[in-house]
Amino acid sequence: MKKSILITGGSTGIGAATALLAAQAGYAVAINYRKSKEAAQKVVDAIREQGGVAIAVQADVGVPEQIQHLFQRVDQELGALNVLVNNAALLEPQARFKDLDYDRLQKIFAVNVLGVFVCSQEACKRMSTASGGKGGCIVNISSIAAKLGAPFEYIDYAATKGAMDTMTIGLAKEVATEGIRVNGIRPGIIHTDIHAKGGEPDRINRVKDSVPMKRGGTAKEVAEAILWLASDKASYMTGSIIDVSGGR
Repeated sequence: MKKSILITGGSTGIGAATALLAAQAGYAVAINYRKSKEAAQKVVDAIREQGGVAIAVQADVGVPEQIQHLFQRVDQELGALNVLVNNAALLEPQARFKDLDYDRLQKIFAVNVLGVFVCSQEACKRMSTASGGKGGCIVNISSIAAKLGAPFEYIDYAATKGAMDTMTIGLAKEVATEGIRVNGIRPGIIHTDIHAKGGEPDRINRVKDSVPMKRGGTAKEVAEAILWLASDKASYMTGSIIDVSGGR
């Protein structure tokens, strides 16, 4: 049976690129989406056209009950879970810190922090050798914003990614003897639709000169790093966070 991988927020951007690359590497792929049903189905269709195995599952990872449903579907349709990629994230329009209202903070932390915690708990229940599992990998998609702080734009988003980084390190140490590796990726400015969601579609052109490599990255470049961390080639890595940021 193929190894299975679950990618939250897998219908577009980095998630979609990771899904396509994972299928090429021989994984059976579960693509989670919240609203983008059509986009998720396009990724599933592309994988199936190449002879791969893929399913799309709707779930809001900011809602614990929907996360449970998501993992149950993966259990039923793909079998034992081998890799979880915590990629789903919420980004609100650019704003100064003083203007971040409480409702916005609740929404973004529910998805970017609490959702990652609950998804990882569900994955560990299934993967842990202490619970009869066969081990596995978790890859958390953070952001270089966790290091830079994103002032004047997304301090709330950056803070959620900082929390994710801390969780990555702590969880990696806690489950290291249970056959589970936990690592992270910090993408820099990447050519995806996240910038449009933040209210500035052309943001990469504005900030690219702050990147030593003087360009934005591609979703596939990030996906390559994700799949490497999930592979046996990274078998002695856990608690590590890799910057894929062009040197930023």
